[in-house]
Amino acid sequence: MYTTSDFRRGLRIEVDGQPYIMVDFQHHKPGKGAAVTRTKLKHMISGQVIDPTFRSGDKVGRPDIEEKDADYLYNDGESYHFMEPSTGEQYEIRTDAMGDTLNFLTDGMTVELLFYQGNPINIAVPNHVVLIVTQCDPAVKGDTVQGATKPAILETGLKVNVPLFINEGDKLRIDTRTSEYTERANG
Repeated sequence: MYTTSDFRRGLRIEVDGQPYIMVDFQHHKPGKGAAVTRTKLKHMISGQVIDPTFRSGDKVGRPDIEEKDADYLYNDGESYHFMEPSTGEQYEIRTDAMGDTLNFLTDGMTVELLFYQGNPINIAVPNHVVLIVTQCDPAVKGDTVQGATKPAILETGLKVNVPLFINEGDKLRIDTRTSEYTERANG
C-alpha cells in the first residue's frame, strides 16, 4: 500500500481495482482542516485521465504490474508488436493504448513491457532516448541570442524546441518524462 506521502510522478497505483499512473500531484494545506493531495491519474489501459483528491494519510493499492524486457519489432497499423528476447515470445499492444510512448519508440528499441494481471497493457521507455532531427530550420551565422530556441521535428514525429545550433541529421538526447531536449548526443 502507498500513502499520500509516497506520491510522485510516474508512480503506478491501483484505485477502485484499476491500474493508474500518476501524471501530476500537488499537496495542499488549507487554512482549516486536514491537508489534501490533488492528483491527476492516467488509466494504464484505457488512457482515461481522472483528477481525484486524497486526504493526508489515505492509502492506495499497488497494482499487480509485471515488467519484462522486450524488443520492438513492428507496427501493423492497429497494434505494436514486441518480442521477449530470452523466450522469443511475441506480444502485441493496441495502438490506442500506447499513448505518448509512441513519440519515443524506434525500430529495434528495447523497452519494458508492462503486464497487468498477466496481459500486456503498455510499455515503459527509458528516461532518455536518442532521436535524429529530420526537419528544422538551418542555423544562421551570427544568430547567437542566449537561450533562444527553434522548433524541430524528430524521426518519430515528435516536435521539440532545440537550441539554434542544432541542424537536420543531428542526434539529440530527449527526456521521455518531459518530451524536452536535454543535449546533443555523440556519434
